[in-house]
Amino acid sequence: VQLQASGGGLVQAGGSLRLSCVASGRPINNYIMGWFRQAPGKEREFVAGISRSGGSTYYAAAVKDRFTISRDNAKNTVYLQLNSLKPEDMARYYCGTSSDSVLRVITTSYTNWGQGTLVTVSS
Repeated sequence: VQLQASGGGLVQAGGSLRLSCVASGRPINNYIMGWFRQAPGKEREFVAGISRSGGSTYYAAAVKDRFTISRDNAKNTVYLQLNSLKPEDMARYYCGTSSDSVLRVITTSYTNWGQGTLVTVSS
């Protein structure tokens, strides 16, 4: 599976962005999907995950109630809606696939990262 993330950009604090992750090579309904982010000098961290059907989601505490993950298996695409952005949300955002049976928040459960998309938040 190849993943192509897009939708990042420069936004003022309090603003919104919608990230997309388009998959090619295999249908994503085989996978749990996750969004992670990595700020300069920091480790990659879990942001949000969604089950194969889209019926279950899970968020990191830092983004809960501000970000929303969704998926459209027919379009082989996963989305991340980012609202009420804060300067501390600034990072490169990556999507990944997981073949695990349950949704996990650890980086090692995911693969096929792609190049990510950069989110810059100005204060």
